[in-house]
Amino acid sequence: MNIRGGLFVAVAMLTAVGVAGAQQAAPAASAPPSGAAPPDLTPVANPVSGFVKAGVARYGKNMISAAEAMPAEKYSFKPSPEMNSFGHLVIHIAQTNNTFCAKISGQTAPDVKMAESDPKDKLVAAIKDSFAFCASALANLDDSKLGEQFVLFGNRPISRGGALVALGGSWTDHYATQAIYLRLNGILPPTAQPEKK
Repeated sequence: MNIRGGLFVAVAMLTAVGVAGAQQAAPAASAPPSGAAPPDLTPVANPVSGFVKAGVARYGKNMISAAEAMPAEKYSFKPSPEMNSFGHLVIHIAQTNNTFCAKISGQTAPDVKMAESDPKDKLVAAIKDSFAFCASALANLDDSKLGEQFVLFGNRPISRGGALVALGGSWTDHYATQAIYLRLNGILPPTAQPEKK
């Protein structure tokens, strides 16, 4: 058996073990806590747009908090010389939100000028405004036109559904990057902070 064949067999075996383990663990994991009502599993009307719209508030809270947590003097921080600064990351998040939410909703993106040399408070305001724009722009969106296409980033066509998935993916990617930058500066990211009682 060659190396490629051996790797295929190993991956297949690990997959089978993982699936079997997941199936064995599934009943215990799906059981509600003692005395708790089972979760409501009725179908939802707009699963794609509804999920992304719910993410605006959740990710907005965490990503704005992360931008606020980084000290102003650390906005120029780069983990290595070839990487982007934290300030650049905040600008990129705001621009991504504005671009995606405008295209998805058919609205005009806010015309916001930002530079890495801008003070922290201006960049934090920009990321706050971008999440507020997304909340407003996506408010009336439903799943009826997910297959419609438009051009995004140059001349690349993308469906509205694809753009929603990409927007949600950008939030997880960008928040994870913010969290790494914070931790490299000895700061716990918002989702790692102990709960306040």
